[in-house]
Amino acid sequence: MTAHEGATVLVVEDEPSIADVLTIALRYHRFEVMTAGTVRQALTMAERTRPDAALLDVMLPDGDGRALGRELRVKQPDLALVFLTARDAPTEIVGALSFGDDYITKPFNIDEVIARITAVLRRTRPADVLPERPPLRYGDLELDETTYSVHRAGRTVELTPTEYALLRFLVRNGGRIVPKEQLLRHVWQYEHPAESTVVETYISYLRRKLDALGAPVITTRRGVGYGLA
Repeated sequence: MTAHEGATVLVVEDEPSIADVLTIALRYHRFEVMTAGTVRQALTMAERTRPDAALLDVMLPDGDGRALGRELRVKQPDLALVFLTARDAPTEIVGALSFGDDYITKPFNIDEVIARITAVLRRTRPADVLPERPPLRYGDLELDETTYSVHRAGRTVELTPTEYALLRFLVRNGGRIVPKEQLLRHVWQYEHPAESTVVETYISYLRRKLDALGAPVITTRRGVGYGLA
């Protein structure tokens, strides 16, 4: 079984034609799908049937999709969150990425939507139960590969699944500089990396959380990529 087979996706989109296209495509790829057109409907559905992932339009008739995503994540910390936003309004999503996992701009390619959700679920919903494994360590960082928890200097660092996946890849590469394109392929599962600010955005979130507990640990090689000091 793949990481996503049988997974339930909550689609929150108030435009019926878009919701229909997403629903048909997701079901074709063996997802279970629930749809909602408002914040109120989405909260009711999520309470009744805990989804594995939520695909949220940022602009909803009775509220903000970002606020909805934050509320859903509080109630279900392991929920994968992917946001839909207008192409001309990327700033809408910056705050949401501090707790969400990915975003897709409209108009979108349906194959990209399926690929993004599948990639997020690989990070948040492993296909098999993993055996206990020794923690990954780098300096004063410790990543527990069984519980997916992170500590720095013995103190817990609260990370989203995508932040954890990014930090784990950097730790596994030790002090080497990892090119941005490689991060997009291995962390976000982008088969054909294009221009995207998602890496820079998540690096900034990691820095903010890790630097609060010690000296700066993530280094930047401008025009190349990122590594650990």
